[in-house]
Amino acid sequence: MNENTFHRADAPIPVVVWGTGNMGRASIRSVLTHPGLRLCAVLTSDETKVGADAGTLAGLDEPCGVSLSADVEAALATLGGGGAVAYMASGEMRPDDAAADFARALRGGAVVVSPSVYALYDPRNAPSELREPLEKACAEGGSALFSNGIDPGWGNDLLPALVTGLGARIDRIRCQEIFDYSTYDAEESVRYLVGMGQPMDYEPMMVMQGVPSMVWGGQVRVIARALGVEVSELREVVDRRPLEATVTTALGDFEAGTQGALRFEVQGIVDGEPLIVIEHVTRISAACATDWPMPPDGGDGAHRVIIEGGPRIEINVEATDEGGNRAAGGNATAANRLVNAIPWLRTAPPGLYDGMDVPLLPTDRLRARSGG
Repeated sequence: MNENTFHRADAPIPVVVWGTGNMGRASIRSVLTHPGLRLCAVLTSDETKVGADAGTLAGLDEPCGVSLSADVEAALATLGGGGAVAYMASGEMRPDDAAADFARALRGGAVVVSPSVYALYDPRNAPSELREPLEKACAEGGSALFSNGIDPGWGNDLLPALVTGLGARIDRIRCQEIFDYSTYDAEESVRYLVGMGQPMDYEPMMVMQGVPSMVWGGQVRVIARALGVEVSELREVVDRRPLEATVTTALGDFEAGTQGALRFEVQGIVDGEPLIVIEHVTRISAACATDWPMPPDGGDGAHRVIIEGGPRIEINVEATDEGGNRAAGGNATAANRLVNAIPWLRTAPPGLYDGMDVPLLPTDRLRARSGG
């Protein structure tokens, strides 16, 4: 990297958190508790939040003294030509705008970590029109980009690949996200992107033909690359179930006969068989589709990795945050994976990185709550 982008080991890396939704809140908390990072600005697109304290927004007990801003140029200027941007603004409906924001920060010398542009989860196979401008921006700024974070990132790439190292024979790899979305703080996504509460002839955007492969196919390929096999094609399998009775959640009413559960797979075909599978099982009520996979403790969510073979290995991860909410817990682990990668990325050569490139390092933050 450029010499002016290095930071002394005893000087925390300045970080801008860009976005104040579910992932933004988790990222603010992560940066504020990381001894090697310093929160210097938080960007929001919501004018009603401008001026609010970032710590208060993130649910911390005390204000942190950093106010939310909508001034991108001023926020990036606080990085001094280096530092990092935790870009947590949504990119689902605006991937081109998000990529342009990435390039702006990268050219300025900032490391960028983000879950927002799915095609970059596997940058080696990202479209050239997306990849090449970002590679150029990294070269110009001496910077690096790490894209990761859906379901919750580590669960669909690094963890399953590592777990295969415990096996003698690997027959199939399955990564599952199993969640009750009645607790998910994103009503529009739940109702329209996922389709909960919509008529059964409504086609949710999440499972329109080609969309699952676009979003999750890169992670299938990343796992395959780690295992030294080739995915010849991606296949999609989708199933939906209606609610048998109306349910009322924190998001409102979901009527009987409308979609109550959605299940899909993105299958990586290796030697003619679906050997690497990423699966979603999503409900708005635990009473819907009870024959589908459930969290092992009957809770409202889990991430699971299953390695079929000799031996059979199953790992279930249940994270909670924001008052015991597992959806928030999943978001927090995804945000922490990205934020914790910033110091490593600051020393890495310029370029684009995926979940298998960036190590998951042990934390140096084991402390008693009293600070001892």
